[in-house]
Amino acid sequence: MLKKHSSETATNGEITMSHFTIHTIESAPDDSKPLLKKSLKANGVVPGLHGVLAESPNLLKGYQELHQLFLNSSFNAEELTVVWQTINVEHECHYCVPAHTGIANAMKVDPALTEALRNREPMPTPKLQALQDLTLTLVRNRGYATDEDLEAFFAVGYGQQQVLDIILGLSQKVISNYVNHMARTPVDKRFEKYTWQ
Repeated sequence: MLKKHSSETATNGEITMSHFTIHTIESAPDDSKPLLKKSLKANGVVPGLHGVLAESPNLLKGYQELHQLFLNSSFNAEELTVVWQTINVEHECHYCVPAHTGIANAMKVDPALTEALRNREPMPTPKLQALQDLTLTLVRNRGYATDEDLEAFFAVGYGQQQVLDIILGLSQKVISNYVNHMARTPVDKRFEKYTWQ
């Protein structure tokens, strides 16, 4: 069972504190400074996650590149949102669920789809349901899927490329979700209205 951000306690019952720095452009390691400037240009602010990732320039660079690659994958905005949020919710990421709610809104994704994802409710179409089902299967089974799982996915019109693109999105989400668990990254102010537990 995954521990949630708000309920982690030390053995003495006190709430544990994060020892991870949320860097600004000024405080970041030199190799991360241009990467954070890129984040600032893309988002208008430096997201807290990126500030944490900046401690490891290679991880920040890898995350940014995976994000762009996944955006340019074979999935449309709805499908990107299904993969991202399915993984975020399954990993119980207190930071990424609100962030991707805001991102989905900016991408003009139907809010009803976003709410269904946040609340673990059925998807509105068989195709999106098949996408969510395979995504969950890969997350829960550490990348394993049965022939039946794949046949159900292919039956709605997806192909091998989309299986691999789910893995691309999962690679990105493992970085963000795991880092946010470790760092207990505060939700960015612009996404606080989408807080999720």
